Formats: sequence, C-alpha cells, structure tokens
Amino acid sequence: MSLYGDYDPQNIFAQIIRGDAPCFRIYEDDDVLAFLDLFPQSFGHTLVIPKRATARNLLEIEPDTLCTLALAVQKVARVVVDELKPDGVQLMQFNGAPGGQTVFHIHMHIVPRYADQGLGNHAQGKADPAELERLAVRLRQRFDAPA
Repeated sequence: MSLYGDYDPQNIFAQIIRGDAPCFRIYEDDDVLAFLDLFPQSFGHTLVIPKRATARNLLEIEPDTLCTLALAVQKVARVVVDELKPDGVQLMQFNGAPGGQTVFHIHMHIVPRYADQGLGNHAQGKADPAELERLAVRLRQRFDAPA
C-alpha cells in the first residue's frame, strides 16, 4: 500500500475506537486510546492511537493531533516503564506497507526492551489473552492511582 490513499473506516483500530472490536485497554481519554498489542514484540508492547483522526500515517495527521498523540505516548510510556522496569524502551511509528505499517490508522508502538532480549522487531506469536488481561489491569491501576 502506498503512503497516500483513502482512510478505511473499517480498519481494526477504527473498529476498536467505535467499540466494535475488543482490546486490552490500559488508558483512554477524549483524544487517545492505549491498549496492549495482541502480537507483542516484548512483554508490555503497547499501542497508542488518536481517536478522532482519520490519518493513515505521519504524513497525513494534523499537527495538533500529532502533538496530543506524542504527549499521550510519553504519559503511557512512563507508566509502562515504571510498572515493568525494562532496561530500555523503544518507540516506533511506521508509514506505508514497505515501511512496516500493517494497520493504516496512525499509531505509535511502545515496546519495553529487556537486556537479555535483543531488538527483534517481529512478534513471537499471539499473546495469551489471560496474560494480557492481567497486565492491562496492572497498568490501568497505575493510571488510576493518585499522583
């Protein structure tokens, strides 16, 4: 798929935003939704998506929405790092199929990285839903805790 084209309102992330598809939500506000990746590259791999954007990639997103998305990524990444204590954290955003994008709704990946793990960028298969739910509960509690 090229970098330019029409937004598909039936993409999986649009379905998740509408409530037509489930996700393991860890954070949500009026502008963004953060949830665990079903095919994680690492324990705690999280996706952050803007809820009202119809941008497929970085080249199409409105500047204000991009700023809101970036601030949300920082907020979510801090919680993921505080809770999971990885040795590093990788932030990724892909544009176009040749650039690695598989869902054409702009999104950011937060991937905790552990010293013994390496930088493999391919999922090791679908995660166990029960494990994802337990992790989602842990992370949601971090957002709900008083500051």
